[in-house]
Amino acid sequence: MRHCINCCIQLLPDGAHKHQVNCRGGPHHGHQACPTCKGENKILFRVDSKQMNLLAVLEVRTEGNENWGGFLRFKKGKRCSLVFGLIIMTLVMASYILSGAHQELLISSPFHYGGFPSNPSLMDSENPSDTKEHHHQSSVNNISYVKDYPSIKLIINSITARIEFTTRQLPDLEDLKKQELHMFSVIPNKFLPNSKSPCWYEEFSGRNTTDPYLTNSYVLYSKRFRSTFDALRKAFWGHLAHAHGKHFRLRCLPHFYIIGQPKCGTTDLYDRLRLHPEVKFSAIKEPHWWTRKRFGIVRLRDGLRDRYPVEDYLDLFDLAAHQIHQGLQANSAKEQSKMNTIIIGEASASTMWDNNAWTFFYDNSTDGEPPFLTQDFIHAFQPNAKLIVMLRDPVERLYSDYLYFASSNKSADDFHEKVTEALQLFENCMLDYSLRACVYNNTLNNAMPVRLQVGLYAVYLLDWLSVFDKQQFLILRLEDHASNVKYTMHKVFQFLNLGPLSEKQEALMTKSPASNARRPEDRNLGPMWPITQKILRDFYRPFNARLAQVLADEAFAWKTT
Repeated sequence: MRHCINCCIQLLPDGAHKHQVNCRGGPHHGHQACPTCKGENKILFRVDSKQMNLLAVLEVRTEGNENWGGFLRFKKGKRCSLVFGLIIMTLVMASYILSGAHQELLISSPFHYGGFPSNPSLMDSENPSDTKEHHHQSSVNNISYVKDYPSIKLIINSITARIEFTTRQLPDLEDLKKQELHMFSVIPNKFLPNSKSPCWYEEFSGRNTTDPYLTNSYVLYSKRFRSTFDALRKAFWGHLAHAHGKHFRLRCLPHFYIIGQPKCGTTDLYDRLRLHPEVKFSAIKEPHWWTRKRFGIVRLRDGLRDRYPVEDYLDLFDLAAHQIHQGLQANSAKEQSKMNTIIIGEASASTMWDNNAWTFFYDNSTDGEPPFLTQDFIHAFQPNAKLIVMLRDPVERLYSDYLYFASSNKSADDFHEKVTEALQLFENCMLDYSLRACVYNNTLNNAMPVRLQVGLYAVYLLDWLSVFDKQQFLILRLEDHASNVKYTMHKVFQFLNLGPLSEKQEALMTKSPASNARRPEDRNLGPMWPITQKILRDFYRPFNARLAQVLADEAFAWKTT
């Protein structure tokens, strides 16, 4: 029996074909015809319901009882049509596989990561062999980007016209206590007078078989820290003070904080500074407690966990507390007033800028601006804390940040597109809200495909200076640190009132290679496009100018780097 099958191609929204539809014309007239096809036999393309997913599934359906003999009896033109459809399907699927996209097909989403990226070392899946292809394709696009510069410049001008560095309204101490009742009940108002670090003795009600770290969230959620806490657990009972039948443990907070910024050399500074015998850091390099963990945040887009109590944070300083306790005990037998010289540091690069959690916990906002910032709480407990900031040309910082945290398909071309999209999103916010409201806007920060806001140093520093005195800050440039490590380390020693090092110790500290340098595969990607650099310089220029004015140092304008 001859079968007449007339097929065509039609795009239908997902769900339009709820039942299997067969082409009519064969002997099986009982099959239901698709109403959308109006009774015609068609090769159907289905479009996924998601906005960004096009050409998701190609379905080819013919009469269910057709066999190969029937296929061979097709006219030559009909067979070619079917083969052509199969070729299209193969090309679509090939593009899907080669693009590396798992959620999108052919068109990738601009939002690859939010404000809380996972372990960067696990995210880097860029194949160096793909890099050459990126550059080859992007060289042509760079020319078109230059043509687009006037329209992007209009966006930057719109942002610049709305920049206003206003003074924030400081919260009352009682308001802070209402937000963190438990924290204020644990940390005392006064610390031991003979310790440079803020320490105090706290009664320990457990026995010698009690595990003091049994419920510590850092231990529970991070296997790599368990060996550290195993060592602390074994030595714990021997570092308690005993008096009047009671047991006391020494608790400490950091004497100084390296508060920022990401990709500005904080890891290198940390690695060198911890070689000084008088400096002890937390058991974890970046606890991120003040900005994230105390809110129960590991990665914001993964949702909220149980909040890490302040005791879990204090546990991270137990190793340093044990050494301070030994020094205090030894000094008490000789002279009570002798100062213990050990100082404790903490180096979370999120401390200066990351206040993304406020929208989930503080509801008394004024015009979209957070009522409380991280520095308000640190200042409430440690008004004399010392703060170290390492900064870098924000243009180069952003590109380094992109290379470090982006997971795949990294290129100068991709970076340029993400920058322009981030600028558009930031301008949209500035049209309706203040500069501060946009900088601390969690929704905006998670939507921007690159962390544009982290380089707005002046905004963050001015807000920190609203609660801490300028003399409590040491603000360094990565460019200066990279060119003369010895000089910058001496500035740090002087700022922290640390004793001198031996020649051998100083050589070890200053001559070791830089830590956390750019990965080889990222270096192979080359620099950003010159036009991207120009766009970013235009955007950051007014913020850099304000920073240089506040610090009375034109080097922080990064006019030449």
